[in-house]
Amino acid sequence: MELGGAVVLVTGGSAGIGRAVCLELAVAGAAVVVHGRDGRRTQDVADQVNGVAVLADLRQNDAVQALAGQALAAHGRVDVLVANAGLGWSGPFVEMSDQEIAELITVDLVATMRLARLLLPGMVERRTGCLLLVASVAGRTGVAGEAVYAAAKAGLDAFAESLRLELTGRGVQVGVVVPAAVSTGFFDRRGRAYDRRVPRPVKPETVARAIVRAIEQDRAETWIPRWIRLAAVVRVVFPGGYRRLAARFGESIRSG
Repeated sequence: MELGGAVVLVTGGSAGIGRAVCLELAVAGAAVVVHGRDGRRTQDVADQVNGVAVLADLRQNDAVQALAGQALAAHGRVDVLVANAGLGWSGPFVEMSDQEIAELITVDLVATMRLARLLLPGMVERRTGCLLLVASVAGRTGVAGEAVYAAAKAGLDAFAESLRLELTGRGVQVGVVVPAAVSTGFFDRRGRAYDRRVPRPVKPETVARAIVRAIEQDRAETWIPRWIRLAAVVRVVFPGGYRRLAARFGESIRSG
């Protein structure tokens, strides 16, 4: 897809991966609509990319409809959705409250589905568009202490794969980017710092460049770093061995 002149909505664009994506898109010539919850930070990013800031708290029931309306009003259309907004939570599953479970599933999975449903008709009518969803290796392999987060990301993967098949021949591409650990404030906000030696966190700019390439080249799936895909392959081919290794390296989460 040609990004020059394309209108791109980036959810969670005020910081981390989202901010880096907005900067990369601006370099590619896209008209960027920056979504965030924090007004000052979101506007700061919008100013940097000469874009439009739109505010919405995706934990709220009416937020998705409002966000879609604001985004469409900015330029009259949305050609690309980069669904990056997400919440994290780390710790024993039984310590999660009902509200925390509901909010994580809402932001990481349901909001993306609802936003895609509102923006897709215009893309299909114009026979051009792209949905790029930021998934996670956790959704492919499972991670101790992140059961709900992993489930939400697994759902995002299945949603993307199914929608890609549904939209075949209709001019709209669907892709997922599957990062491992990324050096952002995400880990601080999830309640537990990242303390694994492998994989080492990558920079958000690395993920952002991969996202832009995935859009431009219509890639169905991109792993960051590339070698992390081996974990998912081992899980499928040697499930017993994978589970033994995963249990060993996940012991610190269960005991701490």
